[in-house]
Amino acid sequence: MTDTTDSRAATGSPRRTFLRGAGLTSAGVAAASLLGTPAEAAPREAGRRPRRGGYLWLAGDHHLHSQYSNDAMFRVDDQVQRAIDHGLDWMVITDHGNAAFSSYSVPMLAADVRAARKANLDDILVFLGMEWNMPGAEHATLMLAPGKDEAAFLNQFVSKYDARVTNSRDGTPANEALAIEAIKFLYGGVRDGRIPDALVLANHPCRLGIDSPHELRAWRDAAPGIVLGMEGAPGHQAAGLPAPGMGRGRGLYDSAPSTYSFPGLPKEAYRTHGGFDWMTATVGGVWDSLLAEGKPFWITVSSDGHQACGDWVRNPVDPLDQSSYDTTPYDESGRTFMTTGKFPDPVGVGRPVTTYSGFPPGAYSKTWVGATGRGHREVMNGIRAGRIWACHGDLISGLDVRLRSISTGQEAPLGGRISARRGSSVRLSVEIELTEGGNYAQLHPALARVDLIMGTVTGPVTDPDTMTAPGARVIKSWDVTQTGGTLTLSHTVEVDGPCYFRLRGTDGKRNAPGPYGASVDPAGPVMDVLGNANPWEDLWFYANPIFVDTRRG
Repeated sequence: MTDTTDSRAATGSPRRTFLRGAGLTSAGVAAASLLGTPAEAAPREAGRRPRRGGYLWLAGDHHLHSQYSNDAMFRVDDQVQRAIDHGLDWMVITDHGNAAFSSYSVPMLAADVRAARKANLDDILVFLGMEWNMPGAEHATLMLAPGKDEAAFLNQFVSKYDARVTNSRDGTPANEALAIEAIKFLYGGVRDGRIPDALVLANHPCRLGIDSPHELRAWRDAAPGIVLGMEGAPGHQAAGLPAPGMGRGRGLYDSAPSTYSFPGLPKEAYRTHGGFDWMTATVGGVWDSLLAEGKPFWITVSSDGHQACGDWVRNPVDPLDQSSYDTTPYDESGRTFMTTGKFPDPVGVGRPVTTYSGFPPGAYSKTWVGATGRGHREVMNGIRAGRIWACHGDLISGLDVRLRSISTGQEAPLGGRISARRGSSVRLSVEIELTEGGNYAQLHPALARVDLIMGTVTGPVTDPDTMTAPGARVIKSWDVTQTGGTLTLSHTVEVDGPCYFRLRGTDGKRNAPGPYGASVDPAGPVMDVLGNANPWEDLWFYANPIFVDTRRG
């Protein structure tokens, strides 16, 4: 393989200082964001995004909870307003499946979602969904396109296939088969017109170690276009803030193997790496092994928003007391979540949550989707196509990536694929809009390096629990000194077989060689330290791949 490289920096305005709190130490910033005194939200842009590369790039969050979850507190309206305030264009309400949700919650939740859509039509797209307890596995986002029967379909699905309702959580072969049946049920619902569309994204796949590689592959292959990928980084990123914060692992990734954990996972898989899941953060690891089959499998990020640092807990029910939070009566009549499927509206009394694990939707995690227009189906089609990049802490503000065959002129965006002759060259072109203002923590994020990762496509694996892709490695890194405007990069590579290319970027504050050595990943993310992992001091973005199919002659 031969390659040539060139890069140029577009002239931009000088980088502005962060919005407020200049001179804060890291500890001061952590405390400020922890106690709910962040910078004011940027001016609202939702619904008025500029097109980039022919697409309308819309920021969203596919993993949010409301008072219809047995461990959350906000009304749907509250979550919608918070998402708008922090610059999101789309969001999914994903309350937990359980007996109360199945028996009581869905009609009430669906009515609130419909009302929120109508009230906020010009500002944000609101989806109905749920956080599905997958039989034999972890959680997943189920995201439904709006339709007249969406509530009835969701209620049927949770009653038949949620592991908490059907007592099918254990990782047995029968329960794994039930998960496949559920995915095929979703596919049938779309195929038969009962619902307009549905998609599934696996949430926090390594948190408990119970999502095995063979399950990821089986879900992906069970029904075309339903299981589209996984959270590349979990929510609950504030859990890593040191005292006076929660002082745990980012994403609440601080567990150890249990009965049904996949035995092939190393101990490092139970921790985040630069805030990202080990499956995603490891070059040549599980995500690359999935991509090496030449099949789509995309990554996202989310807030997993339940409540956030600085929020007030309700009285008398305290969601932090998880020994009884869903069975404690919340009024004189003795009603509980489990007898109603809903917590009462939050009230501004009680005590401030200074040790919770979340940030508000859009405040830290954003999943950007390239849509052909502004609409629910357009967002879902963009996710299905893989036109996605994911970012923490507003490290960058915009991204457009194109891969072009020099010989044929064929070009593709993120998630796409081109065809090229063996031995010919392809050219990657990248435009990055650098962040010039402050983020939620009153800090000014600065991109320090961009890495280009190339992987070879070798086809379907013989062992479905394959976790490595030896053909993947970092082939080019750009040190970034530009301080504003649009950063433009390009790289030309000669291809001698099917392959893919993907990007990531970092603020450069915590880097080390990856698990497979410096020849594969010279400066990758570092495993986060339990109790001392300030998420604002270790920022990354990741982009989904573009594939190259090759032919002879």
